[in-house]
Amino acid sequence: MADVRVGTTTEFPVPGARRVDAAGQRVAVVRIGDDWYAIGDRCSHAEASLAEGEVDAAAGTIECPKHGAAFSLTTGEPRSLPATRPVPVFGVRVDGDDVIVEVP
Repeated sequence: MADVRVGTTTEFPVPGARRVDAAGQRVAVVRIGDDWYAIGDRCSHAEASLAEGEVDAAAGTIECPKHGAAFSLTTGEPRSLPATRPVPVFGVRVDGDDVIVEVP
């Protein structure tokens, strides 16, 4: 695993998502209050950027802006159609003001 600094805490919307590149991987970093998540940024159904979708803090999901498929922020599993395949999830942590994503 490689730890990749992807920005500072002030660069991420609360709540919301921002697309980053971490060691060649497209990742949507999601912030909900003090909780952080990192999920593959490509919808498994239709190549759309998940970071451009809506974050549902109560459900713990992010929705694909293209067709509305929702994905769990903790497991990457689809919670609604049309997606049927999961997207990858990554470790994420805050070290001081730095946001760090763990990538394989």
